[in-house]
Amino acid sequence: MSSPTKDTRAHSDETDDPIPRIRLLSRRPALSPALDRRDLLKLLAAAPLAAHLAAHLAAPTPAAAAAARPALAAPGIVKPLPPELFTIRGTNAETNFTALRSTGLHTPADHFFVRNHTSTPVLSESDWKLTVWGSGLGGRRPVEFSYGHLRSLPSITRTAVVECAGNGRNFYATQQGETVTGTPWTLGGIGAARWRGVRLRDVLRHAGISSSAVDVMPRGLDDEFISNGVNHGRVRRPLPVGKALDDVILAYEMNGEPLPYDHGYPVRVIVPSWIGLASVKWLGDIEVSETPLSSPWTTEFYRFFGAAYPPGGSAPITRQTIKSALELPLGASLAAGVGHRLTGRAWSAKAPVSHVEISTDGGAHWHRARLCDTPRRDGWVRWTAHWHPRRTGPAELLARTTDRAGNTQPERTVHNTQGYLFDAVVRHPVMVV
Repeated sequence: MSSPTKDTRAHSDETDDPIPRIRLLSRRPALSPALDRRDLLKLLAAAPLAAHLAAHLAAPTPAAAAAARPALAAPGIVKPLPPELFTIRGTNAETNFTALRSTGLHTPADHFFVRNHTSTPVLSESDWKLTVWGSGLGGRRPVEFSYGHLRSLPSITRTAVVECAGNGRNFYATQQGETVTGTPWTLGGIGAARWRGVRLRDVLRHAGISSSAVDVMPRGLDDEFISNGVNHGRVRRPLPVGKALDDVILAYEMNGEPLPYDHGYPVRVIVPSWIGLASVKWLGDIEVSETPLSSPWTTEFYRFFGAAYPPGGSAPITRQTIKSALELPLGASLAAGVGHRLTGRAWSAKAPVSHVEISTDGGAHWHRARLCDTPRRDGWVRWTAHWHPRRTGPAELLARTTDRAGNTQPERTVHNTQGYLFDAVVRHPVMVV
């Protein structure tokens, strides 16, 4: 293996995901009938027209399939995508935030958003292996870990939010009147789960990481990403060794069950507080290097470009930001003269949430919401507030989060051309009838 070539080309829109190619899966031995069926699901899911059939095959029982609403078509996603839960955005599926109102603190796998650069690979744990390699192993040969070996190491369970860097991108245009490129996520490119796995630092120490290592780069096993005719290779994103040895885990379970295919089976990376791209799915290898590493996901994508930033762009984006969201459809109709229980969620990647304020008059007045959970690092909290509207007509609801480090959502987010890290207070229109 060799390190990826450093890429200094001008930025482009990395979220213009092409329709994924259907790949033959003949490179590994024949699997059990169940896994062959899953391979078929992958091939079916890679074509939009056949995604309805893929969802039918994935249904747990005929009765459940009959009762469910028709799934939406999304190229390359294996799991069913009922329209009450998801909005399809190219090769991605955004969670409808309203659907989270019926869930607890942890987002169920069937509600969890999907961010794919290409398509979900259907892999077998019996054939899977993790290779750790590179100059940062002090001249040692590459070390391989089987799925069983990884699971035999001491495990840790951690609740963490995974959030796409483009979450909220839609509001640059609709709220701030600014042009950005990329998938127009509203606020559903996020989910919180209970992840179980092994500490990355334990794996690196088993592999013999040297004191001279500076960067660690996980790489996925999904298809190579092609954008505007350029092959960028498989998704990969370097981490400084300090972060890699701190709180990063290699997860093999999500909410007490093996990872679903769309969420990284058999093993994915979880990088708490960082943008979702860093939490590489379908992990295949990790390069450990004595010199700084880069990839298109740190040179061309996932940096800030625009008038407020240097001509060559900012440093690569790492940590996520602060947000809040109402579990209510945009433009919802609410009755006048009766009480309404508003609910939502708040989170910050910089510190635990301190408090959430609500405005029911477009920001003229604010009052505190009640937090329903103990704020914790790397997670979110549910909140609730009461509203008794008396006048009919259009209204704007606002939710504003402040964390324990003193960070508060601003009225406006500084523009960047690719629409990353929108953190302004979202103006949520409703109609009182």
